[in-house]
Amino acid sequence: MAVSSGLSFLMSTAVTILIFGGMQLYKSQLASKEWMTILGGFIGSCLFIFLLTAVSNLESTLFGSGFQTKLFPEVLFCLAVAMFASGLVHRVCITTCFIFSLVALYYINRISQGLYAPPVPVGTAATPGKKKRN
Repeated sequence: MAVSSGLSFLMSTAVTILIFGGMQLYKSQLASKEWMTILGGFIGSCLFIFLLTAVSNLESTLFGSGFQTKLFPEVLFCLAVAMFASGLVHRVCITTCFIFSLVALYYINRISQGLYAPPVPVGTAATPGKKKRN
């Protein structure tokens, strides 16, 4: 069931705050082992996805449904915030957060293009050398 942009903004903001708080609460556990730092980067990329959703829905609510999230400044701002939050846990989390976030952004863009991009009309190829008869 789909929700409105305003309600989706509130929900994704709440999840973003919960993820950030969880990362800070379990900072020592996430920095304790190598595979946990990778998990910390993955959690940071989840923070990126929910923060990007919150920003996009806020803009959609304020500016109308035709407004689109751009690479600069919205996506880069959300990526910087997620990487900063991951950096508060461990330095390796920054790198893994960046990699996981780029992969997630690729798939988000791919899904968005499939849903919202206008269909491209298929044209017929003209054959050179043949002329029409009148």
